[in-house]
Amino acid sequence: MKHWTRLLLVVFALGLLTAAYERINTPALMSDAARAYLNSLAPEQRAKTTIPFAAEERLNWHFIPLENRKGVALREMTPPQKHLAEALLSSALSTQGIVKAHTIMSLEQVLKDIEQGKAQERDPEKYFVSIFGEPSEKGTWGFRFEGHHVAMNFTVVNGKIASSPNFFGSNPAEVKTGPRAGLRALKREEDIARELVKSLTPEQKKVAIFDKKAPADILTSDSRKAALSGQPNGIPYSQLNAKQKEVIEALVAEYAMNFPPMIADFRMDQFKKSQANLFFAWAGGIEPGEQHYYRVQTPLFLIEYDKTQDQGNHIHSVWRDFNGDFGQDLLAQHYAADHK
Repeated sequence: MKHWTRLLLVVFALGLLTAAYERINTPALMSDAARAYLNSLAPEQRAKTTIPFAAEERLNWHFIPLENRKGVALREMTPPQKHLAEALLSSALSTQGIVKAHTIMSLEQVLKDIEQGKAQERDPEKYFVSIFGEPSEKGTWGFRFEGHHVAMNFTVVNGKIASSPNFFGSNPAEVKTGPRAGLRALKREEDIARELVKSLTPEQKKVAIFDKKAPADILTSDSRKAALSGQPNGIPYSQLNAKQKEVIEALVAEYAMNFPPMIADFRMDQFKKSQANLFFAWAGGIEPGEQHYYRVQTPLFLIEYDKTQDQGNHIHSVWRDFNGDFGQDLLAQHYAADHK
């Protein structure tokens, strides 16, 4: 009897932990964080940061250091407001994702030191928050956190989350001098992919490497809808051996695990569903220091990565959902259900 009692207590405790864990990673936390952020703002700040959900601006996104972004910048906020804005971002990223985002933002100071004020303005607090619609757990709304090399777009539709397009970049990709020398904000995105391409046989490389020269940037750029011309190229998943399949899964997971389990699990499920039509393509050199580009393409999602600018020490990487960027697939389902 005591054995069963202890077992029931363990099951009950695990149930509570699971419920708490799931609660931490639901749209409820995001909406709570968004409301807390909004409630901290002065009226003029709130007017700047809130944008109607149906506005065209929701589909605008950029990863370059623009001067005039919509929303309120971190540098325009009081310390408490800044904390709440960062809490909002934290509600939508994993610990890994938050570390990457803040590391990338900190590189603005490195660029400022390198350029000595001779180039455009660099500021680790030049990152903007915009809220689209009215935050609620089951409603339809979204938010954007955006600045140089960090561009995160989230849409909530009836309790489901769309998390793309999302972009991480790094300039420099590796800090070469000073007290932070050796820092690589996106090292695993580079190292895992290189492990994969270097593991290919000569025959596999002929299929996977589509050009000896890497393109100057990611091909989808900041387009509103992800699209690539022509048929997918590169090596199909079916032509990889067991070890290589493990490596490409680790590569996809590196991008997926920047987000909480609710989003990460969905992304890995997309990966598993689309393996029959997955292609890995590479361009450029395969040795460290050589300029290169790669992509993982499926009918559902696209990962693009480019390291060519600034003598190959500048990374752009992005995850796009072909039908789900900005929650377009969720909105279509929602409107179809409502219409029905």
